[in-house]
Amino acid sequence: MDLNILWFLLIAVLYAGFFFLEGFDFGVGMLLTSLTRKDVERRAIINTIGPHWDGNEVWLIVAGGATFAAFPHWYATMFSGFYMGFFLLLFALIVRGVAFEFRSKHDTPRWRYGWDRAISISSFFAAFLLGVVFTNLVRGVPIDADMQFTGTFWSLLNPISLLGGLTVVMLFCFHGANFLSLKLTEGLRVKAHGNAKMYFTAALVFALGLFAALFFTRSAFSDKGWITLILPVLAVASLIASRAMMEQKREGWAFITSSLAVVVTVAALFFALFPNVMISTTDAANNLTIYSASSSPYTLKVLSIIAAVMVPVVLAYQIWTYFVFRKRIKADAKTLTY
Repeated sequence: MDLNILWFLLIAVLYAGFFFLEGFDFGVGMLLTSLTRKDVERRAIINTIGPHWDGNEVWLIVAGGATFAAFPHWYATMFSGFYMGFFLLLFALIVRGVAFEFRSKHDTPRWRYGWDRAISISSFFAAFLLGVVFTNLVRGVPIDADMQFTGTFWSLLNPISLLGGLTVVMLFCFHGANFLSLKLTEGLRVKAHGNAKMYFTAALVFALGLFAALFFTRSAFSDKGWITLILPVLAVASLIASRAMMEQKREGWAFITSSLAVVVTVAALFFALFPNVMISTTDAANNLTIYSASSSPYTLKVLSIIAAVMVPVVLAYQIWTYFVFRKRIKADAKTLTY
């Protein structure tokens, strides 16, 4: 395996880790104001992700940094072409982070509920924009021979990418509800369980619709044929398995299988892309590949040494944080932080 393939796989892993961790994080945020109207219960919901939400977002920063370092032409084309989408994503993440920190600065119900609504709305838009961006990667965008994006922001908002955005929203809501049923107690646990059942149907329908749309229209999926359906089928099977585990009240396994559905979905997108990193709808000769968009071999070698040292350290630290905060959260104002 050469270093170009290795770094393509590593970036895929980083994005899969981000979608897995930030998936339930965004899902919890979106469910925050719909799950309960009681402030103490909303505080309990926020406390399930309170120690983790900022660490989860680091995965996106690292994935973006790795893309810049290993595949600078991919980074330049994607971040310039999707500039407005990434700007709106960044704005949503900023609003979300501010809301987490500001909601408890005053005790008035109106103040707290206002910031909680900000968390829900910003979580929705962040999840939706991620779906739009990644759907456009595999669907293809107009790119010329100079690796320049020649479309507009509105060309990114096509029917298939909008379907992709809604699919990610529904999948994250289901994933987040599973996480809450694993982390909460008593009545909130029951409500989260009910929401997981509801969003399962929506996630399944939207996922099937998205994969069908990508396969039966010109995209990275249809270009490679039936082999690209293997991972989508596994993702759908994981969703169904998660629903079965929920029915048996095996919440840990329900969360594991919904996590698997998210990870396999991201893997399906990168599998369909390979060896490309961006698809050109203008001319297939303009596709950016892991070779035409990469840094020099020496740069990739140095990056590989740094990654071999640092990635295990970061993984160990994040696993440790989840182990420390593994207990269920009770809606008791005396024990809540946010």
